[in-house]
Parts: sequence; structure tokens; C-alpha cells
Amino acid sequence: VVRAGGKHNDLEQVGHTKRHHTFFEMLGNFSFGDYFKRDAIAFAWAFVTSPEWLGIPPERLWVTVHEQDDEALQLWQGVPGLSRDHLFGLGDKDNFWQMGDTGPCGPCSEIYVDIGGAAGQGTAMSRAEFEEQAEAGRFLEIWNLVFMQFDRGVDGTLTPLPKPSVDTGAGLERIAAVLQGQDSNFHTDLFLPLLEAVAELVGNPYDRGPAGASYRVLADHARAVSFLLADGVVPSNEGRGYVLRRILRRAVRHAWLLGRREPTLAPLTDIVLRTMGDAYPELRANADLIRQWTLAEEERFLETIEGGLKRMDELLASGLTVIPGDEAFRLYDTYGFPIDLTMIIAEERGASVDLAGFEMALDSQRQRSRDVRTAGHELRTGLGAPSVITKSVQWREVKRGTQAFVGYRQDAADTEILAFRQDRDAERVELRLEENPFYAESGGQVSDTGHLRGSGWVMPIDQVRKDGQGTIIGGAFREAFEPTSVHGAVDVARRRNIERNHSATHLVHAALRKHLGTHVHQQGSLVDDARLRFDFSHHGPIEPDVLQQIEREVNARIWENAPVETREMPYPEALAMGAMALFSEKYGDVVRVVSMGESSIELCGGTHVRSTGQIGLFQFASQGGVAAGVRRIEALTGPEAYTMVESLQAQLAGASTALKAQPDHLLRKLDQLLEERDRLHTRVNELLRSGAAAPAEGRTLDIGGVAVTIGETAVEDREEVLALVDGFRTGASGAVLVLFGTAGRGAVHVAVTDDLVKAGKKAGELAGRIAAVSGGKGGGRPQFASAGAGDLARLPAAQAEAPAIIAAWLRGDG
Repeated sequence: VVRAGGKHNDLEQVGHTKRHHTFFEMLGNFSFGDYFKRDAIAFAWAFVTSPEWLGIPPERLWVTVHEQDDEALQLWQGVPGLSRDHLFGLGDKDNFWQMGDTGPCGPCSEIYVDIGGAAGQGTAMSRAEFEEQAEAGRFLEIWNLVFMQFDRGVDGTLTPLPKPSVDTGAGLERIAAVLQGQDSNFHTDLFLPLLEAVAELVGNPYDRGPAGASYRVLADHARAVSFLLADGVVPSNEGRGYVLRRILRRAVRHAWLLGRREPTLAPLTDIVLRTMGDAYPELRANADLIRQWTLAEEERFLETIEGGLKRMDELLASGLTVIPGDEAFRLYDTYGFPIDLTMIIAEERGASVDLAGFEMALDSQRQRSRDVRTAGHELRTGLGAPSVITKSVQWREVKRGTQAFVGYRQDAADTEILAFRQDRDAERVELRLEENPFYAESGGQVSDTGHLRGSGWVMPIDQVRKDGQGTIIGGAFREAFEPTSVHGAVDVARRRNIERNHSATHLVHAALRKHLGTHVHQQGSLVDDARLRFDFSHHGPIEPDVLQQIEREVNARIWENAPVETREMPYPEALAMGAMALFSEKYGDVVRVVSMGESSIELCGGTHVRSTGQIGLFQFASQGGVAAGVRRIEALTGPEAYTMVESLQAQLAGASTALKAQPDHLLRKLDQLLEERDRLHTRVNELLRSGAAAPAEGRTLDIGGVAVTIGETAVEDREEVLALVDGFRTGASGAVLVLFGTAGRGAVHVAVTDDLVKAGKKAGELAGRIAAVSGGKGGGRPQFASAGAGDLARLPAAQAEAPAIIAAWLRGDG
């Protein structure tokens, strides 16, 4: 069980208490309308007290029931070995369970173990004393029996369920602590190997007191992360993935507090796999995946955590008691701090966070992202943004009826107009068709275009969208519109290319999961007539050879020419047959399943090719990162893929001609040229270091007792400039070199001998002052620095002013 969000969120307590965990192993027994209170109580007592099971002495056990549950009270009073002095009725807060404000609920009965020491065991006490001692930690709850016997209505009324049920649970970690005589779950054999590993990694022994909180956090989080990743959850900014990311980054922060500046959780997952892999084979089956994801996420957060913590220090040092919402968002967006991590750090320093302001900033970012996507769609389709008729223009009903989408089966339809509206100012018409062949953008697939033909008129369709009543099509129409029977036709060539790309996304999804692992899940897609874009969960770049294998896999599936079949079926039945569903999507009771041979089965509402062979050819165009843990590939199919191959062939032929080599010998020729370049490069550097290639037209001035050499160079390669500078500085003292790079965009290079650097004269400061004359800027090491020229035409002016600037710099003038 993972508890790090929602109603049961123990994240902030983990490490600071003896019992709270983000992940723990739940034991229990269940009855769904079969046995009820009598048997549940008997089973629990037998398991806890019997020598062949837990064997806890009855005199150490205390039991609570709900104060109004007379049935449970009487049943416990009849249990042999349980003293009536050890039985209490408590209120709703402790002994009534319900998940929400309405729905199934019922009273609880809990079994506690007295861990307060032999002197206190068996002593009678009042209910108030028991509650006080339980809060203080003397009594440890190890078993909870939930008697689900009511349904709570919206008005609070409790209605008995026709078949009451039992849901019981016990934490393995707590039971282990009791049986091993420990007062903390963390000091059992479940956690000690992890705590010892943390101590070894940080180089300091574990402290069992408050100072060991970070050790306990890392031990706990290593288990949670391992099991979440083994279960197919990957780090993201939404849903279960965000819970995982919060746990990972909280662990990094605690490792940081212990002085670690490198991944810590990744090696700890190896301990989890070693100690728990026998009981949970899925851990070992996903060992590489767990290590790779954990390592990648830790390294990514370590790159920004220092800046985020520094920013937090600046904010809190300024006297703020509330972190502003925009600053909390900056920590989230720039430094990767989940909002609850910001809240925890703020609380530790006696401050809070403006959550409302954070949510406003987050919503603004989401709106900007939606705007960018909309603009990108307009750019991709080349249609611009068709004007939308304002809501004030009323619809005119032409025919009563229900719209049907026929685009799965056909590209055109002779049909009737159900309703229309016309905006004369915008000269546009929008319509609803009874039989509609036009697909409206959904699930990543862009909208169709086409035309609508009526009696004596043709209207291009440049807009297809959905509203609550179905699909609306729209286009320019500069006359008074009179509804007639119409013929609607989709742009077939464009639709076929869209379908090629859409079907290819299904094949590439299956191939990615086959070659990278089942952790790969679709995180977004775009399918238009030019290319496909597919975002998916993965921890890092795909190696070129693996990407090639995936491309071959997709093409192999295409050339199988497997039929593309669609079926509608109940959602559970679709999942049972192995259909892929997206975590972010909501599905109805009946879903559409698209299968392509045996390689791909997905839930999908889009249009597709009739057989995979119609895709023709598949070629990757690029891969890159979108967000932490999310990769993006772009690819081409059909005619666009062939055009790409043609272009690559032309480039290859051009390179072969330029290098005077046959295409088959091109790599060998390149290797020869690179070897020759390296030899020449080495020789040039030797000459530069020896002083054989001094700066052209250089002049040496005595400025304030310092030998200042000012010259020009056409050298652009930085390593060659460094070699030249090394030749100048070797054995020199009391000297400055200023070189004006005249090639390319221009540059200013400054070298300073070590004795001047010790006197506080830094090359970067002088390079910046001289380059500023021409509008440039730059920097570097105290001994050597470079700056861009800015405006190359103003570089002579900078060279003319250089002596005066150097004199002021040597005097220390600001």
C-alpha cells in the first residue's frame, strides 16, 4: 500500500515518527456478504494470540469497539483470554470508517498491543487514560476490523446494507516491531539493512533519535519508489507519476541534508530488490528499469536543487512569513520543487505558502500552453485561424434528427442539413449534418478538411469542431445561405496521410514497449497529414542502435500488411483482451478497440488505414525530451517518408561528390580527413605554443610598467587561441596580451600573467571593458578570457580605445 496523497497522506510524517510510511505491507482478511462480526473477531483473535501464528500473550492485548456497536462489544466480551478491563468503546473519530461523505461505511474494532513495559501490563485504567496512553505511544494498534454495514446518504442517513461486509487490515511492519521487541518499525529487520546502507553512503552512523530522520526517510522512500516503478508508474507531473516524483525529490532533499551531492536512492533500491525480491518477483523482473528511472530522476533534480534551496534561503532570510504564490510557482517551474516540498521547507522555517497564488500561476501556465498548442495547430494545418461565429448568432433548425458520424466507413456522404447559422459580417456559415463524414480533432488526430456541395454552390470546409450536440463544420460563404440537400466530401489525400500517421503511432507505441519496456506509456500525440509526434514515458534518450531496431520493428509490422480491425465492446472486456488504455483518458462503458494483427491493440476513436501495408514506409525524423521523464519522437510515413529518403540520398550523393569518394567508401574517406585534420591541428598548436606564430601586426606598449601587447588574429578555433596564449604566458611576467579576432563575428581575447592575477587583475574584467565599446560581452578565467565583438564594424574603435581602457584598468579605476 502506498500512502502519499489523497485522504491517506502520511508523507510529511515519514521519518519523524515510528510508524508512518509511504509504503507498507498490508495483511488482512475480507468477507463480501459472507461471514460478519462473529467470525471476523474470532479469526483475528486466533491469529494474534495462537502460538502457531503471532503468539502475542492475551494479557498484552487491548481492544476497542465503536461506542454504539453493542453487538461487537458483546462478542468481544465472550472472547476467552480477553480481560473486560481491556475493552473500550470509542467515538467516531477512532472507530468509524467511511471513505467519503456518502457511500458504504461502518463501525470499527481495533486490537492494540501494550508495548509500554512489563510494569504497566495488565493494569486496569479508564477510557480517558487509555486514549491518553495510546496517544503517548504505549499502545500500538496492530489490527483493524472494519464492519461495512451501512450506506450513508446525502442527508447523513445510515441505511443498513443488504449484505454487510468485513474489511480488515494489519501492518506487517508494526507486527514485526512487536515480535522483534522494537519500539519503532524502522528498527526491525525490514529497514535495518537500508539504514545501514544509508549510513555507509553518507559516511556517518545512523542515529536512532530525531537526528536520524533523514536516514529513515531514505529507507522508507527507497521501498516506495521501487514498488511504484515495478508497478509501471513512472515520474511525471500528473496523477500517480506526480506522487512518485514527489517521493523521489523529497528523498533527494533529505540526502542533500546529509551532505550527499550524488544519487543516493538508486543504490538503495538494490537493497530493496535483494531483501524483498523473493517475495515480490516483479522487483527483480524490473530491476534495470527501477535503477535507471531512479538514477535519472535523482540526477535531474540534483542539477537544480542547489539553486532552489538557495532561492528558498533568500526568501526566508528576507523576513517573509508567507512564500508568495508566484515564488512558489517559480520554485516548481524552474527548480522542480513540488509544491508540498516547498511547504515542508517553509514550515520547518516557521513560514507558510500562498497556495491560492501558486494555483493561479499554475493555471496561467496551463492556459499559455493551451494557447501555444492552438497556435501550433494553425501553423501545422496552414489554415490560419478561421473566424468563429459568435455565440449571439442563433442556429436555424432545418430538420429534426440525430447526427451520425459516418467517417469510419466513408469519405463522403449525401445527406441533409440539421441546422445552420450564418454570420454575414464574417461571411461564414456553420452547419450540422445528419450524416457527417468529417472527423473533428480529438485524441491527437487533427480535424479533416474538404468541401460541401449544394444546389449551385460549393463551400470549402476549413473548420471542424465539436460542441455538446455533435460536430460542426464551417467555411466561407459570401451569399445568403439557403439550405438544400448536400454532398459532403473529405479531402481524401489529406485524410489518407493522417490515417497513415495515426496507425503508425499505434505500431510505434507497441514497438517502444517491446524494446524499451512496459513502463512506456503514451503521454501525448499529434497526428496530421505531414508527420506524427508521439510523447511517451521514458527516463532518457534512446540509443541510436535501439532507435534503429524500433524503426525496423515498425516497418516489419507495416510490411506484414495485417488487417486493421475495429470493434466496440464493454470496457472491462477490452482490458481483459489486452487493449492499451491511456491513464489520462476517461472511457465510457462501451469502447472502440483498434487492433493491428497481434502487434497492437488499443482503445481509440480515430480513423485508420484498412491494413498496415497502406502506411507504406516509416522513418524516424527526430527524438528529444519534452519534460522530466517524458520523451518525444517525430516520424514520417508514406509519401513524406519517401521524400525524406530521397533528400538523404541527394545529400549523400553531394557529400560523395565533394569528397571525391564513392558512397560506399565515404566513411573511410571521412576517417582519413579527420586523421589528417588532427595531425595538422596538433602541429599548429605546437607552433603557437613555441611562439612561431605570433599575432600579426602586434605592438607592445609600456602602460604603467606593464608590457601590453595589442594585436590581431584570424584564428577562430578556441583551442588554437588557447595554445597561442599559453605560448605568450609561458615564462612571462608583468605582461598583458590583447588580441582582436577579425574572423567570423569578431572577438576580444585577453591574457594576463600570473603575477598580475595575484595582484587582483583579472582577464575577464578587462575583456568585458574593451568589448563593451563594440557592444560585446563575455568572460572566462582570471588568466584568460574572451568576449564577443558585438558589432564587428565597431571593433576598430574598441582597438583604438584599448590603451586608455587598459591604463584605467591597471590603475583600478571603475
